[in-house]
Amino acid sequence: MNVGFLGLGVMGRPMALRLVRSGIPLTVWNRTAARAEPLRAAGARVAADPAEVFARTDTVLLMLADERAMDETLGRGTPDFAARVGGRTLVHMGTTSPAYSHGLEADVRAAGGRYVEAPVSGSRAPAERGELVAMTAGDEEAVRSVGPLLAPLSRRTFACGPVPGALLMKLSVNLFLITQVTGLTEAFHFAGRQGLDRRLFLEVLGAGPMASPVSLMKAPKLLDGDFAVQAAALDVLKNNRLIAGAAREAGIASPLLDACHALFEETVALGHGGEDMVAVLRALEARTGA
Repeated sequence: MNVGFLGLGVMGRPMALRLVRSGIPLTVWNRTAARAEPLRAAGARVAADPAEVFARTDTVLLMLADERAMDETLGRGTPDFAARVGGRTLVHMGTTSPAYSHGLEADVRAAGGRYVEAPVSGSRAPAERGELVAMTAGDEEAVRSVGPLLAPLSRRTFACGPVPGALLMKLSVNLFLITQVTGLTEAFHFAGRQGLDRRLFLEVLGAGPMASPVSLMKAPKLLDGDFAVQAAALDVLKNNRLIAGAAREAGIASPLLDACHALFEETVALGHGGEDMVAVLRALEARTGA
């Protein structure tokens, strides 16, 4: 299997590195070329443009920022699209709206290609360790064919039926993640403003039933004021908007999500969009005042 990988951002680069270090022949491309250099050093072929990736491979994984980036990279709406996806398997691993993915699947099939949704749950650290959780949707044979590519990336893979089942599952998981981390950050902020020892608060939390891998990972970042990115606040806001859009479309109430939505909008507006999602602390501090 000759494999392409498009998109070497916070998640894409460690995922691509896992694949190439697992012995998978990989051709990669990224809009910012410098981000591909670690892949070149690890043995991947670095393409000059997306067209070269498609020309050299039969399965292409996409970990791109948003729907616009995907359409531009695929040449969707142009004659290039059919030439790129025809006869190939396209694996959509990023996070977009379910409706977008459903429409893309139809276009890929019409062009003679195969389409698999395979979004992943987890941040940069699990991506580096190959401990993501993958969700798949699409034609069963196509899904089975990409199983060997997901194995080096994830500790579990769950089949979620037809498209867009995997993306709906990912959004459901992300809803819990967003509210969980926002709740942890608000509790940390509350404890500090009440004059409590915040280290002791986090120790008490970590010893009790509310402790989780997420809280144990984020707690030290809050305590140290370490906002280095694991999952960027701007990406969380994007996910929040996608979940809210899917909720509104289906007539589903999402009051906790909506409260988080406002806080992450404020976090980004305050200039912290490029920091980790625990930077939502800054929005809480701004609301509280001096």
